[in-house]
Amino acid sequence: MSFDGAVITEQRVTFAIVVVKPSVLNSVHKEEIRREFSGYLGNILTVLMAQNNRGVPTYDGRRDIVKFLSHVHPSRIPWKHYHVA
Repeated sequence: MSFDGAVITEQRVTFAIVVVKPSVLNSVHKEEIRREFSGYLGNILTVLMAQNNRGVPTYDGRRDIVKFLSHVHPSRIPWKHYHVA
């Protein structure tokens, strides 16, 4: 499996962002999906991010982190492509 994401430390809080399809944000399995990705990234706090057809991001996760990310342009996030077995 592979996915795009980022690990960020901001104000001494380390968290991950994982790019998912928009349907995941409305899924009843979203928390299970979040935990699975978190496990791949060292069991850190994980925020899910989906983009609409215009590239506008929507974040789902801890409220303070989502608020912070809403003020950060996606091009400023250090995205990385992850491969996991």
